[in-house]
Amino acid sequence: DMRRVAKTVNFGVIYGMSEYGLEQATELSREEAAQFITSYFEKYPGVKQYLESTKEQARKFGNVKTVLGRRRFIPEIKSSNRQIREAAERMAINMPVQGTSADIIKVAMINLDSEMQKRQLKSKMLLQVHDELIFEVPEDELEEMRQLVPEIMSAALELCVPLKVDIKTGKNWGEMG
Repeated sequence: DMRRVAKTVNFGVIYGMSEYGLEQATELSREEAAQFITSYFEKYPGVKQYLESTKEQARKFGNVKTVLGRRRFIPEIKSSNRQIREAAERMAINMPVQGTSADIIKVAMINLDSEMQKRQLKSKMLLQVHDELIFEVPEDELEEMRQLVPEIMSAALELCVPLKVDIKTGKNWGEMG
C-alpha cells in the first residue's frame, strides 16, 4: 500500500498534483498528503526547482519546449481565472516530459524504419503506443530485430540518462503479457 502511495506521489507531484488531489487519489488525510509532498520536495529539491522554472518559462514566454525544441503555446497560463491558470501550469509541467518522450519515440521510429529498409528486412512496424513499438517479425529475422530495435531505440536521443529498452516476443498478443 505504501508503494502505491509513493508511486502516486511520484507521478502526481511531478505533474502538479496538490495535497487535495493526493488525498483524493489515496487514503491519506489532507495533512498526510501535504507532508508527503513536502517530504518529496525536500528529498528531491531539483524536481521542485525544475517545476518552478518550467512554470516561470511558460509565464514569461507563453510556451514550453521539448528537449528537441518543439513548442507548445499555453496562453491560458496568464488567465485571471485561477482554475484555468493552474490547469495551464499543469500542462506546462507535463508537456516537456511527455512531449520529449513523444519526440524520442518518433525519432526512434524514423531511424528504425530507415535501417530496416537499408537491410531489406521483411519485418513490419505495426503500431506505436506511448513509448512502445509493436512489430510483426518473420522467424528468420527475430534475432536481428532483437538486437536492432533496442540498439536504435536507446540511441534515438543522447541524454544524460540512459534510455532503457525492453523487448518481448511472442506468436500472439496473449504470449506478450
